[in-house]
Amino acid sequence: MQFDLFADEALPSIPGLIYQADFLTPEEEKGLLEIIATLSLMPARYKEYESKVRILSFGGLYDFSTHTVTPSPALDARLVPLRNRVANWLDVEQEAISHLLVTEYVPGTQLGWHRDVPVYETIVGISLGNPATIRFRPWPPDSLSSRKAVSLEVMPRSIYKLDGEARWGWQHAVPPVKCPRWSITLRVNREQHSGRPRRR
Repeated sequence: MQFDLFADEALPSIPGLIYQADFLTPEEEKGLLEIIATLSLMPARYKEYESKVRILSFGGLYDFSTHTVTPSPALDARLVPLRNRVANWLDVEQEAISHLLVTEYVPGTQLGWHRDVPVYETIVGISLGNPATIRFRPWPPDSLSSRKAVSLEVMPRSIYKLDGEARWGWQHAVPPVKCPRWSITLRVNREQHSGRPRRR
C-alpha cells in the first residue's frame, strides 16, 4: 500500500512524497545485496571533493564540473527486473527510468543537503540493509515560511518517491548512519517524463 508520507497530523504534508514499507521481501533484499557485493563501487566525487559514500552509476554519471551527464555502464542485467518492477510501481514505461545508482553507506557516512541534479524528474529510492533517516528542508530557504525541516525513517526493503513539490521544492539529506546500509536510486529523465501513465 502506498500512502502520503506526512499523513500524520503531527507532521506537515509534502505533496509528491510517497513512502511504502516492504516493497521488497527479505529474500529479494538478500538477492540484491548479493548482487551489490559483486559490483565495483567507487567513492563518489563532487568536483574536487571525494565522498566516503561509494557508488556505481548505470545509464550516465553526472559531472559536477561540467554539469553534463557522462557515459557510464549500461544497466547490469541482474538489476533489470528491479528497474521493470519500479516502472510498474510508477506506472511508466520501463525505458522512462534512464538512470540507476547503487550507493553504499558505511557507519558514520552521511549525505549532505541537496536536490538531485536537474536532468532527472521523478526520483525513487529503495533502502537495503539497515534503517536510516532522510531529512527534508524547504528549498530555497525562507525564514518566513511555515514549512519546517522534517524527517522520514526509511526501513530496509522500503521504497519512496519524490515528484512535483517534493522533488523541486525541498532538499534532502542523510545524517551519519550507525550501521551499514545500501540504497538503489532510480531516476526518470526529464526528456522522457511525460506525466502520463505507460501505454497499456
